[in-house]
Amino acid sequence: YLKAHYPAEYMAAVLSNNMNDIKQVTFFMEECRRMKLNVLGPDVNESYYKFSVNKDNAVRFGMGAIKGVGHGAVQTIVEHRKKDGPYKSIFDMAKRIDLRAANKKAFENLAFAGSFDCFKGTHRAQYFHDEGDGITFLEKAIRYGAKHQENSNSAQVSLFGDASEVQIAEPQVPPCDEWGTMEKLAREKEVVGIYISGHPLDDFKIEMDTFCTATLEVFSNMHQMINREVTFSGVVTDVQHRVSKNGKGWASFFVEDYTTSHEFRIFGEDYLKFRHFLVKNSFVYVQAFIREGWKNKETGQAGEPRLQFNNFMLLQDVMEARAKKLSVKMELSQLKEETVQQLEDLFEMHKGNQALNFIVYDVEEKINLQMPSRNQKVKISQELLNGIKGFELDYKLN
Repeated sequence: YLKAHYPAEYMAAVLSNNMNDIKQVTFFMEECRRMKLNVLGPDVNESYYKFSVNKDNAVRFGMGAIKGVGHGAVQTIVEHRKKDGPYKSIFDMAKRIDLRAANKKAFENLAFAGSFDCFKGTHRAQYFHDEGDGITFLEKAIRYGAKHQENSNSAQVSLFGDASEVQIAEPQVPPCDEWGTMEKLAREKEVVGIYISGHPLDDFKIEMDTFCTATLEVFSNMHQMINREVTFSGVVTDVQHRVSKNGKGWASFFVEDYTTSHEFRIFGEDYLKFRHFLVKNSFVYVQAFIREGWKNKETGQAGEPRLQFNNFMLLQDVMEARAKKLSVKMELSQLKEETVQQLEDLFEMHKGNQALNFIVYDVEEKINLQMPSRNQKVKISQELLNGIKGFELDYKLN
């Protein structure tokens, strides 16, 4: 009943109950996405200790789920927000909250998790920027807050009965480049255990759904996959290149997808052929064959199944290399001159070498026409597919 009538509140409660179990949090965040519920990252102007629901009916991440941010830190942030309204900037927050309850580590991890993204004019990288004096901007902001509080507490009443308070200048926000998506997401995962604002693979969802036959979960039980080819994708999160006792190179590397992370080892010819793909934070598409394990000469028993790597490709090259044809599906009622003209313009902007096909159908009349385009070829890309979706049309890749 609660899930059906109060879905956001129900899921916020479920996430709060499982806050210390990252696997469960990941599972229930996926469930939220499936239910079309927005899950927003932590925010010092909206979050509480546990997961909550904001005024837009979105689930808001709990600050208590961030490592190094304890009850005391969250309590003082929420307390002063309720008392004097939302924080206007990092300086405003540092001036108002109890800095004994929220230490430097709490501030840093709040920044890593994106909790200060609500402050206009500053981005995450700036908080950790050091202008050569060995002190980050975030530390300067905390020191500014501490000094301000110290002055306020020790302000003496003058002869005229008014408090004399020395105004302290706010530190300058240092100019620096923003972090890239990978850096931002890696920092989130570091302090929360999961990616919050997205996933490194979000840009490749179509490639993975269309051209992969397996997720990394299959490698938890390879026995059922013996003598089968698998294609999988992911982001390389760690690589160790090594040399064996006989001087041959090999590597162990971790790949992560939406389901899990798995460690692989690659030796011999496979290593020589594909080692240039094994770079941390690279997105890979892998074709491999699962073979029976080596037989023990004495017992005749096969060992653990082994992986033969047949091909590696960068995930960003997969669409061009593997997609041969784009089929756009249109209901007969959608076949209007204006729509056709707009589609023509879209395809003109994405000229390439891949075949274009139209499937025109009418369910009631039982019409299903395949209409390959003789003149127009396209370059299939995320941008083109998004353009097609903009017309509320479906498509198929072959």
